[in-house]
Amino acid sequence: MAAVMAMLSACAGGNFRPVSDAPVRIGPPYTVRGTTYVPAAAPAYDALGYASWYGNESGNRTANGEQFRPGWITAAHTTLPLPTYVEVTALDTGRRILVRVNDRGPFARNGRIIDLSRGAAEQLGVRAQGHAPVRVRRVEPNEKDRKRLREGKPAAALTPVAPAELQRLRTRLAANGQ
Repeated sequence: MAAVMAMLSACAGGNFRPVSDAPVRIGPPYTVRGTTYVPAAAPAYDALGYASWYGNESGNRTANGEQFRPGWITAAHTTLPLPTYVEVTALDTGRRILVRVNDRGPFARNGRIIDLSRGAAEQLGVRAQGHAPVRVRRVEPNEKDRKRLREGKPAAALTPVAPAELQRLRTRLAANGQ
């Protein structure tokens, strides 16, 4: 319970950590709503599931201490180090974007693997859906893209996923019962 209270109090606002890629924090295991999450380095993270988005928490503190800015291209993940960069692919369209993970979540159990900021959901083209099938893959972008994301700007545009690969990913997601 103490860990949950500490995590919630960190979201209350106040003195914010500057937006930076260092130090990278993995953090200890924590429990939310009866589920325990174990953060890990996960350099080869590559998962299929669903994304949702959030944006009403403007000004709150993210789990790594930065100020949450809904228009920035950021996300929340339950176990990846903070910050981490991921490539998110919308499985409905094949559109791909780079996103900076700086918060914890989602804590729903309906197959959601990432919560996108409003800005990320808009850039990916899934804001109107609210909930969309995605692939999330950890990446190491170049410094120019990292800098743009740290400044709240989108990284360079990525080419969409080829139709054959997109179909393969959709089939894998369906085979996982999602």
